[in-house]
Amino acid sequence: MSTPSGAPAVSSIPEAVHRRRWAILVVLMFSLLIVVLDNSILNVAVKTIASPSPTGIGATQSELEWAINSYTLVFAGLLFTAGLLGDRLGRKKVLLFGITLFGIGSALAAMSGSPGQLITWRALMGFGAAFVMPATLAVLMNVFERDEQPKAIGIWAGSVGLGIAIGPITGGLLLEHFWWGSIFLVNVPVVIIALAAMVLLVPDSKDPKPGRLDPIGVVLSIIGLVLLVYGIIRGGELADFTDVTVLLPVIGGLAVLVVFVLHEKRSASPAIDVSYFKKPAFSAAVAAIALIFFALMGVTFFSAFYMQSVRGYSALQSGLLILPLAVAQMLFAPRARIVVARFGARAVCTAGMLAVAVGLAAFALFDADTPVWLMCVVFFVQGTGMAHVMPPVTVAVMQALPREKAGSGSAVNNTFRQVGGALGIAVLGSVLSTVYRGDIENHLGALPSGARDAAGESIEATLAIAEKLGPKGAPLVTAAHDAFMSAMHVTALGSAAVALVGTVVVALWLPGREPVAPKAASSEEERPAPAGAER
Repeated sequence: MSTPSGAPAVSSIPEAVHRRRWAILVVLMFSLLIVVLDNSILNVAVKTIASPSPTGIGATQSELEWAINSYTLVFAGLLFTAGLLGDRLGRKKVLLFGITLFGIGSALAAMSGSPGQLITWRALMGFGAAFVMPATLAVLMNVFERDEQPKAIGIWAGSVGLGIAIGPITGGLLLEHFWWGSIFLVNVPVVIIALAAMVLLVPDSKDPKPGRLDPIGVVLSIIGLVLLVYGIIRGGELADFTDVTVLLPVIGGLAVLVVFVLHEKRSASPAIDVSYFKKPAFSAAVAAIALIFFALMGVTFFSAFYMQSVRGYSALQSGLLILPLAVAQMLFAPRARIVVARFGARAVCTAGMLAVAVGLAAFALFDADTPVWLMCVVFFVQGTGMAHVMPPVTVAVMQALPREKAGSGSAVNNTFRQVGGALGIAVLGSVLSTVYRGDIENHLGALPSGARDAAGESIEATLAIAEKLGPKGAPLVTAAHDAFMSAMHVTALGSAAVALVGTVVVALWLPGREPVAPKAASSEEERPAPAGAER
């Protein structure tokens, strides 16, 4: 960052902002933590929420999926638009708006009296989160110089690991001592603290030359993403992707997104410059993000049932078992840039994706008596792999776009992440459900027809029927455990196969090791001295 004459480059970041950049990063991590923590808490609470009142609200398997997916649907549908609005209106403004809305939705979700209400308020939380996630990364890109961005992004990505760790443990503690709604109410004080810190520390930034608004592009992106994600979710709910109610929204969503791309290519002021996708490194990075979350989200969904319904662990114990995955991310994500500098993004991300695939495949070897230490090792391997994939691919996406378009870049990054995650839950969830139903049906013949249909829905439904039968239900419990383990093994292998596809993608198209350049002055040395300072 020096000029040809050797004079220090003039930074576009104000000196006051530069000095407090690490404090700003802490605030951004805190904001991101709220969004990540909420989803990880919900994963350990699904069994409790499914219980009848007063323990839970008697949510069915389908309603539980929609409690998760209503958030995902709104979140994914609005991410791109939220990023654009941040670039145009100011990232701090949309960040404050999003986190306030998320806090309101959390308070309302905590007071839900029915599954329908919970689904509605979760959607409101997704609306707010859509404005938080891209804004945190966009602000980061505008308070750090380019040479410090990989380090800052690594720490930012590590905060995801912190959320994964704190969420299940916090959820378990809350569920052991309070009612199920406390898992949402806990967000409110965190939101209040985050709001105060944002007002005091976070600077506002926006695109100085945003050009004309592209309302057609914005509307097309929302319609296309909502239709696509809805179709994916619907397919998972029915465990049938050939149903007309699945095919119509999926095909319609893809068609609208094709029209969106064609419109953006012809627009004089496009919402996103689609020519970036012509760059192999950029496309490989966003594909890797989608594939890794496809694989991991599906496993996260079924692992909660494996640990609680099959192994009999409490929500808190289940949360503690995921701790090694989170610790690995927290340890290695901030240091991923060092490994990338030595070996190159291609080698590091390939090894990381392969580690994720191995960790996922290991679930196919688990049974009802697998030692806890072995489960912890598998989770640690998964977290280590993910920590060496997410920071480099996020850097590749964000540094491909100009700083003033940071909101759009962050939106692209997170949109692919959410669509991949939704697809993972839907596809892998439907595989799990289909295999389970096929295996358990042979053991339900003695039940009345109505009970037989209900018991075949999920392992939780089967165990509920078995509990009503008393001692006579013991064989059904054993059959349910066996059927679930068989279904989990098939699903784990499917998720590992997806991670292997991601391995091939990054191995072929991510850039290799960059040639070592002469050591430049640090960003502190490069910053021009304030006016009037001694030379």
